[in-house]
Amino acid sequence: MMSDVQQTNLIETRHPLNEADREAVTSVLDRTQRLFAQSAGTLREAYDAMTAQTPVADGVDLERVEGADVKGWWVRPASALPDRAILFLHGGAFVLGSATGYRGFASQIAVRAGIDTFVLDYPLAPEHPFPAAHDAAIDALRWLSKSGLRDIALVGDSAGASLALAALGADGGRSLNVACVVAFSPWVDLALTGPSARNEETRDPVLTRPILTDAAAAYLGAADPADRRASPLYDVPEHLPPIAIQVGTEELLLDDALRYANAAAQRGNAVQLEIYEGLHHVFQRSTRELASARYALDQIAGFILRSRN
Repeated sequence: MMSDVQQTNLIETRHPLNEADREAVTSVLDRTQRLFAQSAGTLREAYDAMTAQTPVADGVDLERVEGADVKGWWVRPASALPDRAILFLHGGAFVLGSATGYRGFASQIAVRAGIDTFVLDYPLAPEHPFPAAHDAAIDALRWLSKSGLRDIALVGDSAGASLALAALGADGGRSLNVACVVAFSPWVDLALTGPSARNEETRDPVLTRPILTDAAAAYLGAADPADRRASPLYDVPEHLPPIAIQVGTEELLLDDALRYANAAAQRGNAVQLEIYEGLHHVFQRSTRELASARYALDQIAGFILRSRN
C-alpha cells in the first residue's frame, strides 16, 4: 500500500514493491548484465541495445529529424493534443545513449499522455564536452517554442533529467514555454556528494561510483562540477514550473533526487516526489516486465496532462 507525505509545496509518495515485481526485477537485471557481457560491439552499441528493449508503443508514427539545429526523432501518437509537445532528453551519463535507442521509452510516455514527443540526439562526451549537451537542450527548446508550441513538458532520465532541470535557467523556463518537468532518477550533482552516492553500503545493481566518476570527468573536462548547467542542484531557481521526480530506493542517485526535490520545494516550487521501494535506476524502461513501470508512467502522463502554462 502506498503512503503519502505532504509538506508545503512537496508531495512525497512511497510505493512498496509487490511480490510479482520483486521476482521480475531479478530477471530484468540478469538479462541486462548478460546483454553487456555478451555484446561484441562498443559500449555505446550495447547501451543502445539495452534501451531499445523498451517496446515502441502501438499506434505511433516515427519521424526522423536531421536539421541544422536539432537532430532526433518525433514520436507521434494518433490524435495527439494540439499545441503541446514533450521534449525527451535521454540518459547515459552524458557519454552514452541515442534518440534511436530511446524511441520505445519515449513512446510509452507519448501514448499515455497523447502528446507528440521529440527525442533529442544531443552531442556526447568526451568528443563533445560540457556545455555541449546543455546547449543542445536549450537549442531544442527554442526550436520547439518558436514553432508555436505553448506547453512543452521536459522529460529526462538520469543525465537527461539533469539536462532538463538545468535547462530551466533563472526564469524557470518561462521564455521557452516549459509547462512542467519530469525527472526519472536525476543525476543533479556531478561532484557525487550525496549520502547514497558516497555510502559504501549502497547496493546499486545498475550503476557504480567509478562509472559515474569517470563519466563526470569525461563530460566536465576542466569545468567546475558545481556549475549549475552541469549540476542543477547547486543553484535551484525560484519560480519553476511543476516538477515530478521518480526514483528507486536501490540507487546511488537516490539522494540526488531527494535533495533536489527538497531544495526546489523550499524555494516555493511545487514538487511531486515518488519513491519506489526495491527498484533500480530508471526501472520505468521495463514496461513489459514490471507493473511498477507501467504504473509509474501512468502517473507521469497524468502529471503532464494537468500541467499547463
